[in-house]
Amino acid sequence: MDTQIIDVREEDEYAYANIGGELIPMGSVPHNIDRISPSRFVVMVCHAGIRSAAVINYLETNHDFDNLYNLEGGITAWAQNVDPTMPTY
Repeated sequence: MDTQIIDVREEDEYAYANIGGELIPMGSVPHNIDRISPSRFVVMVCHAGIRSAAVINYLETNHDFDNLYNLEGGITAWAQNVDPTMPTY
């Protein structure tokens, strides 16, 4: 399945470490709904999974998305379990 990765952290966090997703900071999500695919498999990413879970809740509740998944543990879990060379903060 075609996948879109959306990183909802702030620009400085994204610049420090990322997995190549599209940067849409949490506060700007309501103004960027059109950038989030309603038909692709969409994975939301943040530092620890809390902000991305909140964004998913917002999008499912207010915009009827049903294709969103949270990277549990966020970029920190990715660094620990997938890419140990990635810097953490």
